[in-house]
Amino acid sequence: MAHKHPGINTVCTHTGELKDEQFKGAVSPLYMSTSYAFEDVEVKRYPRYFNTPNQVALAQKMAALEHGEAALIFGSGMAAVSTSFIAFLHKGDHVVLQNTLYGGTSNLVVEEFEKFGIEYSFTKDFHPESFKEQIKKNTKVIYIETPSNPLLTITDIKAVAEIAKEHGLVSMIDNTFASPVNQNPIDFGIDIVIHSATKYMGGHSDILAGTVISSEEHINTIFQLAKNFGGSLSDYTVWLLERSIKTMGLRVKAQNKNAKKLAKFLEKHSDIAKVYYPGLKSHPDHEIAKSQMKGFGGMLSFELKEGMDVSLFQKKLKLIKSSMSLAGVESTILSPALTSHALLSEENRKKQGIKDGLMRFSVGIEEKEDLIADIEQALFEVKKIVVEL
Repeated sequence: MAHKHPGINTVCTHTGELKDEQFKGAVSPLYMSTSYAFEDVEVKRYPRYFNTPNQVALAQKMAALEHGEAALIFGSGMAAVSTSFIAFLHKGDHVVLQNTLYGGTSNLVVEEFEKFGIEYSFTKDFHPESFKEQIKKNTKVIYIETPSNPLLTITDIKAVAEIAKEHGLVSMIDNTFASPVNQNPIDFGIDIVIHSATKYMGGHSDILAGTVISSEEHINTIFQLAKNFGGSLSDYTVWLLERSIKTMGLRVKAQNKNAKKLAKFLEKHSDIAKVYYPGLKSHPDHEIAKSQMKGFGGMLSFELKEGMDVSLFQKKLKLIKSSMSLAGVESTILSPALTSHALLSEENRKKQGIKDGLMRFSVGIEEKEDLIADIEQALFEVKKIVVEL
């Protein structure tokens, strides 16, 4: 009987690891050299060419995780996003973008694309028909993000991939919030998958990296630009990232479980106005999420009832940290209006439905009872001060 593909934890642990042939160590050896021989060698290795031993090995792991043929590792998620865009978009081209995106991506498009002569359109929402409406004769790329940052909207991946193929477009997705543990867009027809590897792949709030996974052909197109842009990752960080990915399956599944419990708790709480989490049956696209996700992720957002001070609430939290990034093993919270989407104008934030009182909650691996208790005590402190005033 043919053996099925290895499971996620096996891929995380073993695929793409380098063998220590000299000392037989259990972990991949680290090759720190930035200078390699060029005579009598099969491959002329150079860090900026994404082909050092550690870079190549980790790229194999990334490709396997997302069911792609090849991958590249970048110095940040935005390096991966920007290089992928510019590799497929030239002067006079047009790209269709989902209206709810990571603030850095939106800012890149709004602030920089005009300089390159690239046209763009944001959809009015995240439903398939909205993408069709924005396609022009010069459209070359469709770009989506699901679940989206920070409102956890869900886009039908298969439907968008089919629209892209119908019109001969390259489809790209930011799959950071889901992680490869919960969602594999290539299986639904997406061409290029992008991650901020800083997040769930790194998982410990100590690595900055990005990755792009696709076919050999598309990765070669991106590589031709990437080698000139110089956005490769240092081998030491590559090695750390490979180490971190070994536990990604275990970490993310624990975060999935916690986030679902916390979302249900918050949804029933009298001091919470709204909860955004695709794992809730009340989420408008819960069924679509079920059809394309294996787990609903560790990210959720929520709004306090009107009149409650969100800044004070965050300051009163004792266990959950107020922090800029996400997806670490520790639970963190932030205000998108002041951080991830601060580069957007107030008008653009409102268009995306991002209110000033919105909080993005990255649920960690702590005991759920402790997280609930921390939220309860913080809400109590905020209400106490409101009453005193």
